Amino acid sequence: MPGAQWQITYGDGSNASGTVVTDDVEVGGLRVKNQAVELAKQMSREGAGDGLLGLAFSIINTVRPTQVATLVENMITQSAIQPQNEVFTAYLGGFKDKDDPDAGESFYTFGYIDEDVVRSTGMDVWYANVNTSNGFWQVASNSYSVNGVSQTTRGNSAIIDTGTTLALVDDQTCKNIYAAIPGSQLSRNVGGYIYPTRTPESQLPDVHFDIGGKMFHINTEDLGYADLGNGYTFGGIQSRGDLPFSIYGDTFLKNVYAIFDVGKKRFGCVQRVDPDNGSTKFMHPTVAATASSMAYPTPAPTSASAIPYPTPTGNANKPPAT
Repeated sequence: MPGAQWQITYGDGSNASGTVVTDDVEVGGLRVKNQAVELAKQMSREGAGDGLLGLAFSIINTVRPTQVATLVENMITQSAIQPQNEVFTAYLGGFKDKDDPDAGESFYTFGYIDEDVVRSTGMDVWYANVNTSNGFWQVASNSYSVNGVSQTTRGNSAIIDTGTTLALVDDQTCKNIYAAIPGSQLSRNVGGYIYPTRTPESQLPDVHFDIGGKMFHINTEDLGYADLGNGYTFGGIQSRGDLPFSIYGDTFLKNVYAIFDVGKKRFGCVQRVDPDNGSTKFMHPTVAATASSMAYPTPAPTSASAIPYPTPTGNANKPPAT
């Protein structure tokens, strides 16, 4: 694409820029012709992967002078996925799940929902309306609970983002969660909350986050992100800093089967099955199990979006400069 350029600054302060080419791109057997691909020519630091696959909405695309369509948008316009199935889904696992029946596998689907996964939960998918005006998968999240005690965060919203490793929430929510863990502390050295690595699972709190009016549980094993090697673990839930919204990254997403409905502008999820007892993971006692959707007043990038994961010494408290 002659003359096309891009530049982006991420939430942790890193940045990249470069030129744009087009190529045929194949994902899971679906081929998209003439997909715009951003080639990095300058990077503030090397990343761990080969690249990023953006699955947010094209409004936040930084290609100039003319924005380009995302891969999923091109899948739709080129009929690689059908009009009645304008969705993609994410099923995320990790090394902590290696002994589970699914061995901690992860997968995405494009153009269909894995109904076997949904049926295995014994529940219907819960849908929440998405405000796409800022280009993100952003939903209402007006409450949370810690050990069965519900707290209201009226007017709050959350970005559902597979490109963020942690869950980033407001400071008071952070304080309430870690106040329930003996020996936890806010460490200025590592830039976040930590707690003793040897904390028994029975002493870790029961945490739920609201998605459009329904509570979803965070498994206790996901409350810890990384062993710091000094007897402490860096928490999987951290402060969002000055951001006006929360970000529910992989700490949250590993506990649900996530459905991103592009066509209907809604986010769906269903609580994953707990392999230890074969039942749906820790359903919140005050939440009905019927599916619904709930609009919210006003208010964001998923999967490799413009907000990368923070590191224990990093700072992901600022939104992307787009």
